[in-house]
Amino acid sequence: MSRVQTLTVAVAGVALLAPSASSAAESVHIRPSRAEARRVAAGSALPTALTHVAVPHRDRIEPVARDGTREVLTPGAGPEGSATPGPGTHGPGLAGPAPSDPAASGSATTAGSTTPAPTSATPGPTAPGPAPSGSEPSAPASPAPVTAADLLARVSGCTPVSQGRYRKDRGRAATVPVCGTREAVYWKADMDIDCDGRPGRHCNAGTDPNFSSSTAFAQSDGRALSSEKLPYVVVPAPSDIWDYREHGVGGGSVAAVVYQDRVSYAVVGDTGPADIIGEASYAAATSLGIDPDPRSGGTPSGVTYIVFKDSRVTPLEDREAAETQGERLAREFVDAAD
Repeated sequence: MSRVQTLTVAVAGVALLAPSASSAAESVHIRPSRAEARRVAAGSALPTALTHVAVPHRDRIEPVARDGTREVLTPGAGPEGSATPGPGTHGPGLAGPAPSDPAASGSATTAGSTTPAPTSATPGPTAPGPAPSGSEPSAPASPAPVTAADLLARVSGCTPVSQGRYRKDRGRAATVPVCGTREAVYWKADMDIDCDGRPGRHCNAGTDPNFSSSTAFAQSDGRALSSEKLPYVVVPAPSDIWDYREHGVGGGSVAAVVYQDRVSYAVVGDTGPADIIGEASYAAATSLGIDPDPRSGGTPSGVTYIVFKDSRVTPLEDREAAETQGERLAREFVDAAD
């Protein structure tokens, strides 16, 4: 098939200029009939309507039909390698798919107006995909809970802050000093069961011959504490031996109580005799696995009481808050350098 370098065709008053054959990939191949060729040679115009006039661009041929609409052709299906019609949009106004290569697209002129060939759509922003495996920063690991061994190692020595020593029980020798650091005061003693406070099933006048319905410190509504529900420790009433108030300790101060391999967090909830030390509530004993019976329970030794200075649980009866603060203060205490 011969190439026609430049051919001007008049279609219904519209001029279409085929590109030069300098680029084989972009040339227009038109095969007029012999009669049409003779008329062109004689200077006459071609018929006012042709079956198809191809307006090509790279890799796709888009013909213009007789009614002025654009018909999408797909290459390679027709005779002699010509394009054949494919699915597309038919109708006025050059509706059809955008060419794949804007640089190779020509322009079509219809009814005296020039409409630029559509260009390739600019890709929109790419939605962020999932982060590669392992790329997300890992959350900082929570510190391990403070163990009984951690606390006992921290209080292995003793710098006394009391002016004397306390008895574990009435009639016993005074052997227990109150020791102190910058962060806490502590002592090592037995555990007697304090069932005082609001009466309950286990703590009442019938179960405890020494029962008292009041506690030195009250909960937020003004009522006495519940020994059965709230873990609390008992400090000796102020005396010449030691006054807890002078060491940042008061009602609601946070305490860690250690027995064997267990740690329980409690609050300072009551006061006891001025010369005896080593007592805690029914709930505190239960949390440590110690028999909480007010008559026969408790343990004669092996309990360490650590009270953190200048700490306070509000409201005093909030057991969960005592545990949360206790764990934090215990970690600070164990990690302290002094």
